[in-house]
Amino acid sequence: MKHVGGLSAVRIVCILRWIIVIVAVIVGEIANFAAYAFAPAILVTPLGALSIIIRQGNIHFAALAHVMLQEKLHIFGILGCVLCVVGSTTIVLHAPQEREIESVKEVWDLATEPAFLLYAAIVIAAVIVIIIRVIPYYGQTHVMVYISVCSLMGSLSVMSVKALGIALKLTFSGMNQLLYPQTWTFTLVVLACVITQINYLNKALDTFNTAVVAPIYYVMFTTLTILASVIMFKDWDGQNATQIVTEVCGFVTILSGTFLLHKTKDMIEGSSQSLSSRLPKHDEEDGVLDHEGVPLRRLDSLRPK
Repeated sequence: MKHVGGLSAVRIVCILRWIIVIVAVIVGEIANFAAYAFAPAILVTPLGALSIIIRQGNIHFAALAHVMLQEKLHIFGILGCVLCVVGSTTIVLHAPQEREIESVKEVWDLATEPAFLLYAAIVIAAVIVIIIRVIPYYGQTHVMVYISVCSLMGSLSVMSVKALGIALKLTFSGMNQLLYPQTWTFTLVVLACVITQINYLNKALDTFNTAVVAPIYYVMFTTLTILASVIMFKDWDGQNATQIVTEVCGFVTILSGTFLLHKTKDMIEGSSQSLSSRLPKHDEEDGVLDHEGVPLRRLDSLRPK
C-alpha cells in the first residue's frame, strides 16, 4: 500500500470522502434555507425533511447505494424509495403558488394576525408544560415527549426562517430589509427555536434508537409545519378541494415510503428486522423492556439481597 506523507492511500480517500460529505451537507442546508424564500413551506418542508430521515436513519438512497456502496437493496427498500419519489412528485405538481411579498413588514403583519398568534401561544404554552411537568417524569420512557418539543418549536422556526429568507432575498435584490426591526426579531426567534429544537432532538436521539425517533419526528415536524404555514401564509386559500386532497395524499405517500424504509432498512434477503433498530437505547443498559419498548430495571436489582 502506498503512503503519502505518513498517510495511507485508504486513509486519504476516507478523509476526502468525509470532506465531500460535510461540504455537501452544508450546501444542502443552505439551499434548503434559501428554498423557503422562493416556495411555500407546504412544498419545501416535506421535501427538505427527507434529508433528516436519510441522515439520521442511516438510509442510503437506492441508486447511490447500489452504484457506490455495492449494497444489495431488497424489494421493500426499492418500494420505499419509489413511494417517496411518487409522493414528492405529487406535492411538487400540485403545490400552491408562492404569494408575492414586497417587504418584511408584510410577513410581520401575517405573523401578528389573531389566528397565528393563537397558534403560537398554544405552541409555546404546550412546550413550557412539557418541559416543566412532563419531561422530568416521562422523558426517559416515552419517545413522544422529546419529539413533541422538537416538532412544536420546529414549526415556529420554519415560519421564522421563511420570513428571514424573504427579507434576505429582498435585500439582495436591492430593497434593504435589514433596516427594519422585524427582520432582527425574526432572527432572534429563529435562534431561540433552533437551539431548543436541536437540544431536545439530541436528547431524544441519545435516549431512544434513531430508527424510532427519525420517522416519528419527520411526521410530527412536517405536519405541524404545514399547519403553521396554512394558518400564517394561507397557502390553501387559492386552491380547490381537489388540489388540497392531492397534496395531502402526496404527503401520506411520502410518509408511507419513509416508514417502509425505516422498518426494513436492516432486512437482508427476507430476514426479520433487527431488534436494535426498533427498541430504545436503554435495552443495551437495562436489558429488559416491556411490550411497549419502555425500559425496565433488571430483575436482579429487584430481588432482595
